[in-house]
Amino acid sequence: MSRIGGKNTKPELIVRSLLHKMGYRFRLHRHDLPGKPDITLPKYKKIIFVHGCYWHGHFDCPKSKRPTTNIAFWETKLDKNISRDKNNIKSLIELGWDVMVIWTCEVGDIDTLKIKLLNFLQN
Repeated sequence: MSRIGGKNTKPELIVRSLLHKMGYRFRLHRHDLPGKPDITLPKYKKIIFVHGCYWHGHFDCPKSKRPTTNIAFWETKLDKNISRDKNNIKSLIELGWDVMVIWTCEVGDIDTLKIKLLNFLQN
């Protein structure tokens, strides 16, 4: 688990590649914003997080099934991640940003993902 990176993951690279092909330009991992968003589109005042279903607690997703060993540790850790995500999104909205979360399980269907991104970016 310690080898899992937090930046430049395969799902994130897929989303970035798709955005670039669609003609959008963006900034990555801005340290001056809460939560260091994965993708920031300053021109549109939009932010995209690409969250892993397991680490960020995607509700009703089979990939987010919690471990059955060392339960107390994992419950605490994953609940903190979810709480931190909610606080970061709330802070970004208060700063005037529109925020979208893309889950790892959504990256597999490129056509649906492209429609979702277009709807978010054109509103």
